[in-house]
Amino acid sequence: VLLVESGGGLVQAGDSLRLSCTASGRTFKNNNVGWFRQVPGRDRELVAMINWSGDKTHYTDPVKGRFTISRDNDKNMWFLQMDKLKPEDTAVYYCAADSTTGNYYDAQDIREYDYWGQGTQVTVSS
Repeated sequence: VLLVESGGGLVQAGDSLRLSCTASGRTFKNNNVGWFRQVPGRDRELVAMINWSGDKTHYTDPVKGRFTISRDNDKNMWFLQMDKLKPEDTAVYYCAADSTTGNYYDAQDIREYDYWGQGTQVTVSS
């Protein structure tokens, strides 16, 4: 199983980026998936998650109203649209998937995620 992120880069504050995660090796159409981020010296944190059908999402407070998670089960992909980026959004962003058909609330815990991408750097300059 392989998860590959794309779409990171260097942008200015206020700009937008769209991250994509492409999964191969198995389907995740019945699984919760999400995006996490990590900065040096800090724990990896959940940014956003979406349930298997795409009708339930959860966001960490700092990104609410600015980021949008979505998925395309036919293509085995999920996305993170990031608008109004701030310097504090600078981090390595990882996509992840839950290998089980866990419930929406459990999937807000990083420990539920078994498959991880290699990460993509997002840098927001002020």
